[in-house]
Amino acid sequence: MFALASLACGLAPDPAALIGARVVQGAGGAAMIATTFALLNGSYTGRDRGTAYGMWGAVSGASSAVGPLLGGPLTEGLSWRWIFLVNLPVSAVAIVMSALVLRDAPTGRARRVDVPGVVLFSSAIGLLTYGMIRAGEYGWGAPTCWPALCGGAALLIAFAIAETRVAEPLLDPVLLRNRVFGGVLIAALLLNFAAYVSLTYTSIWMQSVLRLSPVTAGLVALPMSGAAFAVSASLGRVMHRLRPGRLIGGGILLIGAGDLLGFALVRAWPSWPALLPGFFVLGLGVGLATPPMSSTGTAAVPAGRGGMAGGAVYTARQVGYAFGIALLGSVFTAGAHHTLTGRHVESSGAVAHAIAGARSADVLRSAPAGSRHVLGEAVHAAAANGIAVLLLVAGLVGVAAALSSFVLLRERPAAETAAGAPDPELVRDRP
Repeated sequence: MFALASLACGLAPDPAALIGARVVQGAGGAAMIATTFALLNGSYTGRDRGTAYGMWGAVSGASSAVGPLLGGPLTEGLSWRWIFLVNLPVSAVAIVMSALVLRDAPTGRARRVDVPGVVLFSSAIGLLTYGMIRAGEYGWGAPTCWPALCGGAALLIAFAIAETRVAEPLLDPVLLRNRVFGGVLIAALLLNFAAYVSLTYTSIWMQSVLRLSPVTAGLVALPMSGAAFAVSASLGRVMHRLRPGRLIGGGILLIGAGDLLGFALVRAWPSWPALLPGFFVLGLGVGLATPPMSSTGTAAVPAGRGGMAGGAVYTARQVGYAFGIALLGSVFTAGAHHTLTGRHVESSGAVAHAIAGARSADVLRSAPAGSRHVLGEAVHAAAANGIAVLLLVAGLVGVAAALSSFVLLRERPAAETAAGAPDPELVRDRP
């Protein structure tokens, strides 16, 4: 499904077809991710499980930053279509390896798909994200903003109620009574919010304002991906002996510290090299927090709920990224607007939104020739301030998420739970 959807994306004749193919691509990717967690959790125990999750985390953490690194040369040297077509040979190798290596674990009866739960949850997250994006584009007083946000909140409440009334829910509400599992979901949501959203807006800054090529802009993320891979791969050997709460909390704390370091350096030196030290520290945090987050989330629930738990953790990460793009986009725009207002730029709000939307060149082209130099300096200053404020907010969120993880994940999961046996507390609470 993922490979065929990638092919459809690469051949899409218009934006509508591209968006539709991306929906199918997302469904295929989600199925792979949830199944991956269940396979790892059911196939390994003890130190071997830690090593497996460490390698999984190394690839997962590094790939999030490698995407922009490879996307730059593909886009610049070939076409944007190749960022999708490149998935085909990789998918072919993965399909062959899956057929030759992977074996299904014994399962009980087939379970039904909770279609109402899927529709309610997806619609809720979609409306919430849409409302936040509208608020970032047109302000929190925009007429389309609050109806979407209220509708999304209402659907989320409806989803929570519906999950208590179906025999086979999309997310078993009993799992949320487990403090460790709930803490992992919070950490997963806030990790992606603090760690990855900055890559989107720094890429806009570097390419549309600083005029870097896609290749150069992608290389700026290399310290992050390299650090994440090295730490995750090394961590797997010893992860089973360490307290997951300290690893997750410490990793997210490093993510927050990397964002705050980037904030301080960009304020002092508004150019792309100021991002490198912060991205390196951020990558260390991603590499430290990602493997134990996935393993702790699945180990905290009964073995039969491993796939459900893994899917929930990954969904929380994606929701955190989506919300981060929407909310931190508003932060970026507000920071740019503040600078433009201080420099008395006309239509500062519209110019700030144009900067956030990678349309800085259009703003300068449409300005009178005599004012382009002054306006260009204002755009550069506004974009740098927007990035700095965004990194500040992301860093504070990271610090808050780390404190939450230290509190909620302070206990090591019981040995029998970590080995995949049912959690006695969850079994006792189950209707």
